[in-house]
Amino acid sequence: MGRNRSFFLLTALGLGFAFLYVPILLLIIYSFNENRLVTVWSGFSTKWYLELFQDDNILDAAWVSLRVAVFSATIATILGTIAGMVMARFRRFRGRTLFSGMLSAPLVMPEVITGLSLLLLFVALEQAIGIPAGRGVSTITIAHSTFTMAFVAVIIQSRLAQMDESVEEAALDLGARPAKVFFAITLPIISPALVAGWLLAFTMSLDDLVVASFTSGPASTTLPMVVFSSVRLGVSPKINALATLLVLVAALTILLAAWFMRRQEALRDKAAAAAAAEEERF
Repeated sequence: MGRNRSFFLLTALGLGFAFLYVPILLLIIYSFNENRLVTVWSGFSTKWYLELFQDDNILDAAWVSLRVAVFSATIATILGTIAGMVMARFRRFRGRTLFSGMLSAPLVMPEVITGLSLLLLFVALEQAIGIPAGRGVSTITIAHSTFTMAFVAVIIQSRLAQMDESVEEAALDLGARPAKVFFAITLPIISPALVAGWLLAFTMSLDDLVVASFTSGPASTTLPMVVFSSVRLGVSPKINALATLLVLVAALTILLAAWFMRRQEALRDKAAAAAAAEEERF
């Protein structure tokens, strides 16, 4: 019975991973296909990567997407950290229910509704005060920061809820200022959550199509918009090459984040071991 159960679980696990990763593997393989038809293999070639780097439309869109993703992820991390600390540290205050509901709304709101409401907001602000003057990189950045901030706030709140507050209280009792406690104690402890939140916000911004379509202008086309418009006319091998590069970047980012988190954990273990050795001496 146990052997049959293990076989079933392993089979289900293998099928699940195959469903997720076999299409990506095929996409990577066919990005080196010499044929223009993406489903017909005719030989190994890297010419589509060369054509990709010569396509100014895709390169400009990639640069716009990277700028928007970096700025919106940074803004979302800062605002999400503040919101998460408010929800975790101030358990009772007037308007908490409303604040929590507004913070959680982007998590469940359809992207079409979010994009349309932000478009109407930008149009109304432009008519009222003249800012923003048209739609471009700034409006996309604001829009992406708005809905990714909620995801960062949830991550930070969960991390702070698991944190031992006595460490901060001890530092305050010893005379440290609240700002010093935050930067010297709280921030290093929640740094893995900050990195995770930033990476999640960056990925969601880089991947977004619907909200960016509502809040972008003619001169601020993002990479998902270019890919979507080109795929509608037929999949080009250049898109396979582009997707392969994005997979490579994502894999390197994950490895870098894992290295950073492991390094932080090693530093904490080293500090704990040093503190334990110091206590044994006395």
